[in-house]
Amino acid sequence: MCRWLAYAGPEIFMDALLIRPQHSLIDQSLHAKMNFVPGEGKWTTNGDGFGLGWYGARPFPGLYRSIRPAWNDENLRHLAQQIRSNHFFAHVRAASPGTEVQRTNSHPFLYKNWLFQHNGDVGDFSRLRRDLQCAVAPHLFHHIRGTTSSETLFYLALTYGLENDPLDALRRTIDFVETLRDRHGVETPAHLTLAVTNGRTIYALRYASHGQPKTLFYSLNLRAIRELDGDYEAIPPGARMLVSEPLDDLSEDWAPVPESSFVIMENGEITTIPVHG
Repeated sequence: MCRWLAYAGPEIFMDALLIRPQHSLIDQSLHAKMNFVPGEGKWTTNGDGFGLGWYGARPFPGLYRSIRPAWNDENLRHLAQQIRSNHFFAHVRAASPGTEVQRTNSHPFLYKNWLFQHNGDVGDFSRLRRDLQCAVAPHLFHHIRGTTSSETLFYLALTYGLENDPLDALRRTIDFVETLRDRHGVETPAHLTLAVTNGRTIYALRYASHGQPKTLFYSLNLRAIRELDGDYEAIPPGARMLVSEPLDDLSEDWAPVPESSFVIMENGEITTIPVHG
């Protein structure tokens, strides 16, 4: 499985969230606390690559991805200490069994001005992969470069109209995955804990076919992060975050996203909506 965060708010240096907090994303790449895999127990290491996607002065995002462990990449630290952004994604990867560790499988995935990242998988993806990818629009299919279910989900959502109506596109993607699971008799659930953005609004999803979905939290305030290190500039008012797990041990500053829910993060406000309601 994986860990990720999504930030929107006033411009900050990315190291303020990726590196400096007590339980930063870099720390989570080595010491995740909430990453449980049924039948395998706690999966604490996310060392199969990482990625950053950020927005700046141009309408399209920057992207940096690697297969190296995030905790052991000096380039990542230098970039995070120098790049300021008001809207960015970051992801550390633990490859699903049988999925290659290669740069094209590192998140986030990019299409035009859209970024997508995911924690989870589509159960028995190898059995469903052909039908899922055959449903991708022909003009999008050649953009699929990797072998993950995550990238396939992104291009399915784009096929279903992500650029015009993100929630409807994600809902149609879920419904299609579930239809195929039923058709093929797949019992292993799909876990879709993902985020997608156009650089203005972040849309996220916490969902599982059955059982408990992967963890996802949104920030109630960033007081705890501000108190972690008095030597660096406070995170400014209006900053909001979505995270796979909190960046500190003060859980009262974070709220879990309800199961089977969408999240919309825009203009400093966070809204949750049932997937099927």
